[in-house]
Order: sequence, then C-alpha cells, then structure tokens
Amino acid sequence: MGMSGGNNGGAMAEINVTPLVDVMLVLLIIFMVTAPMLNNSGIEIDLPRAEAPPLDDSSEEQLVLEMAGDGTLYLNGEATDWDTVSEQLLALSKLKPEAPIFLKADGGVMYLDVARLLAIAKQSGMPRVGLVFDPNAAEPEEAP
Repeated sequence: MGMSGGNNGGAMAEINVTPLVDVMLVLLIIFMVTAPMLNNSGIEIDLPRAEAPPLDDSSEEQLVLEMAGDGTLYLNGEATDWDTVSEQLLALSKLKPEAPIFLKADGGVMYLDVARLLAIAKQSGMPRVGLVFDPNAAEPEEAP
C-alpha cells in the first residue's frame, strides 16, 4: 500500500488560476497608465462648418474689417493700415461696446495675417468678432 491515498501520476483535477490573474492585473495596470497618454497625441479642433445659418443682417450699421489679397486693410470700406487700425477699433469699441465686427479676408491671404487681425480686434475691446465666408465656395470641387 502506498502512502499517498490515490491518484498517482494522474491528471490534476484543478486548474491553477493564480498565474492568469497575475498576468491580467499586470496588463490592466499597463493599460491604465498608457490610456491617458493616447488622447494627447494631437490637438482636437472643432472647425465651423460652411452650412452655418447666416447671421442676422438687420443691425443698423455693421462694422466690417476687410483684408484684400495684397494685404491692404479696409475698415467699413475706408482704407487703413496696420499702425492705425488698432486705434480706430479702440475708438469704435468705446462708441459701440457690444457691436460685433465682421472680418473678411481674401482666400490668398496668409493665415498669420488673419490671426493678427483677430488678435488686434480682440485687444481693442471688440468682444464679438465673426469671420465672413462664402458658403457656396466651401463645397468641395469634384475632380474631373
């Protein structure tokens, strides 16, 4: 008679789950650490769509700041320059503090210049600056 009470050399009837639990916990920790880093791979920008409804044109006088393709600035149809546009906008913002200003820029103008105009308008006390675009021109052109 053997000392072991039976099942000599037979298959184990129980499965040891400890290594499986250890591996799963390690994977869980790795994913918990790396998951927040995946969201910082780029900057999300929510760009406005061209299908936006047109603004109400019923206001009595609109303030329009335009930039032609050659870089010439116009404020309400009158030519101005980079040096004086800030003072003009500051004076207009004191007269009409809540009036919106509409920024029109030629499609060939550099983005840096448009950003400068936006910054000048905001620094001059214009709380509402809107960009004007042609909704029909925003449709993608079909390749032949």
